[in-house]
Amino acid sequence: MQLDLNNLPTDTVLLQRLVRDIATAIEHKDGEIEHLQSIIKQLQRMQFGRRSERIDPDQLALGLEDIDSDIGRIRESRPTVVTDSPDAPSRRKPLPAHLPREDVVLDVENKVCTCCGGTLHAIGESASEMLDWVPAQLRVVRIARPKYACRSCNKVVQAAAPERPIAGGPASPALLAQVLVSKYCDHTPLYRQSQIFARHGVDLSRSTLAGWVGGACWWLEALHERLCKNVFASDHLFADDTPVPVLDPGRGRTKTGRLWVYAREQRPWCGPEPPAAVYLFAPDRKAERPAAHLADFKGVLHVDGYAGFEQLATNEDVVLAACWSHTRRKFYEVAEATGSPVATEALRRIGELYAIESRVRGQSSAHRLAERRSFSKPIVQALHSWLEAQLLLVSGRSTLAEAIRYALSRWEGLTRFLHDGRIELGRVDDWRGDRRSRGFTGPAAFASCRCRSSRHSSVSSRRSSNRACGFTAPGFHLSHQAFALDRSLRRAGMRKSLRVSCR
Repeated sequence: MQLDLNNLPTDTVLLQRLVRDIATAIEHKDGEIEHLQSIIKQLQRMQFGRRSERIDPDQLALGLEDIDSDIGRIRESRPTVVTDSPDAPSRRKPLPAHLPREDVVLDVENKVCTCCGGTLHAIGESASEMLDWVPAQLRVVRIARPKYACRSCNKVVQAAAPERPIAGGPASPALLAQVLVSKYCDHTPLYRQSQIFARHGVDLSRSTLAGWVGGACWWLEALHERLCKNVFASDHLFADDTPVPVLDPGRGRTKTGRLWVYAREQRPWCGPEPPAAVYLFAPDRKAERPAAHLADFKGVLHVDGYAGFEQLATNEDVVLAACWSHTRRKFYEVAEATGSPVATEALRRIGELYAIESRVRGQSSAHRLAERRSFSKPIVQALHSWLEAQLLLVSGRSTLAEAIRYALSRWEGLTRFLHDGRIELGRVDDWRGDRRSRGFTGPAAFASCRCRSSRHSSVSSRRSSNRACGFTAPGFHLSHQAFALDRSLRRAGMRKSLRVSCR
């Protein structure tokens, strides 16, 4: 709008209309400016700041490691006075009881009293513990099969050769488990593992290790299929996806694939099923991907704001429960970018709901439902009325209005937890909120083909389910019998009958 300040109209009505047009234009531009500033700050947080609404304890601990090391070095360099006080309680957390113990007895050389020459007798002992490390070592398992011959008919008898996980390969199941755990749990690339084996005097090339990984993941496919069948048979699931870079050979760059995760978590309402998670790779984020994965699913599906999930709502057997965590994040981003008091107030009200949830977590579904109807329902009703009133007062193009519309447009899904004690407010920290437990934190380039992506999905599913069930040891210690059983089932075409349980 161009305005000649030296030639303003003298008509009052025309001047009022001109002022209204100017105010509308200013409001429109202010909304655009606020929206662009919000995008800039969000990108800055993604690039330079933390992405979560709270501090990641691992990131904080990472920055303090060097400081703790320096403090330890200074303390060690100073002289210390050692006093024997067996009755004083130790401030250090006791070492885990499940670890094996090796007793080392430091006895006196002479059991004769140096003062009077009398005989010493035992009155007790002072005991302390040190945490020791037994270095890993490679060994060769030599399998001997004696041959026997009959002198009468010259028949030769010999025990059958054992099945090997990798046909014709020298790797035992334990070695394959070590390679898989190092690659997928400890994020050690195969070329580094090759260097580690070289320090032990064993030459294992990266290509050899890659072949072992592929062969071992082939064995896990039956477990992955069974786990998928078990999880999708549940009536309450959490669904989400995360982008993963996929190598695009020949183009010198990566493209974005998707790792879809479907998790079962019934511990918050004392459900009967153990926690589990399955990962399925897809080259894109089309709505047909979750529709295909959940073709036979019936029950409540906890989802985020992805519009592709709406296609599942056409099935009467599927009920979508919206995620309060994503709704809260919208207001959090506005509050961080603009300092809006409305967004801050929305966060406070949503925080009251989470405070109630933390109080009833771990209780029965009936108790949770009763508490929600008594305490959460009034808060939700007041929040809905307040959001509708605030939407009329803010600019329609502002990021705050977008956050409010995001919440109001999903209100039916957001309030389903008021009608079912088994429904969660949002994602469950044990499998999703805690980003370390997501099951997949792979290398920078995820995979060069769908086949390799499927291997990541199989291993990630197994690993996340084991961790969610409380297994402290990695879930890849498969015995010779497990490999032989799975191979026999494959040959007989009975892989789907393999029972896999997380309990």
